Amino acid sequence: MAQVEATTERVIAADAEAVFDALADYSGTRQKLLPEHFSEYEVREGGDGEGTLVHWKLQATSKRVRDCLLEVTEPTDGELVEKDRNSSMVTTWRVTPAGEVASRVVVTSVWNGAGGIGGFFERTFAPKGLARIYDAELANLAAHAEK
Repeated sequence: MAQVEATTERVIAADAEAVFDALADYSGTRQKLLPEHFSEYEVREGGDGEGTLVHWKLQATSKRVRDCLLEVTEPTDGELVEKDRNSSMVTTWRVTPAGEVASRVVVTSVWNGAGGIGGFFERTFAPKGLARIYDAELANLAAHAEK
């Protein structure tokens, strides 16, 4: 079983703290940022960063739907980590200043991929597909934060 990783990033013309706060606001802003690939969104505990437990379904492809139950932690300033209780997937959001009134947001997901030929296709195509989904979410975040 090989580890699979998908990463994407975007510079947003908004203060890093405001961008981070929008991402960490699971009970409000975050749901509004999600593209059409996400459904059944529900905050089950908390709702603001550390200590949040949030559920959603992620439709990565027409046939592949992940049922995600994510525990959120904030290990360092500007970092959100979402660990899926239902799989090995861990998604890390890092928000850092990028100039006077700009921030860089990097999102990385890693998980244990399948073995064999299925694993080959997963390692080849899943990172690109997930990066496209996160690109859409980052575009929504930029539109929200740059108002």
